[in-house]
Amino acid sequence: MAPRKEPKDTIGYAEAVTELEEILDELEADDVDVDRLAEQVRRAADLIELCRGRLEKAQVEVTRIVADLDALDGDDEDE
Repeated sequence: MAPRKEPKDTIGYAEAVTELEEILDELEADDVDVDRLAEQVRRAADLIELCRGRLEKAQVEVTRIVADLDALDGDDEDE
């Protein structure tokens, strides 16, 4: 399987996880292509960084939404 070269922002989280799983399967195989090993590990590191960034952004957004909802509940109690 040829490595994908999409810029970080064009690949979705689910697609990144799928590609990570494919890379892991290749690395766990008995016939690992040593010539591609560093390239695969580098790509996996990039994908992990992308996934962590997306998870952090989602966590911040969810926290903001919950805080907004809590603020609305607080406003309702004042009435």
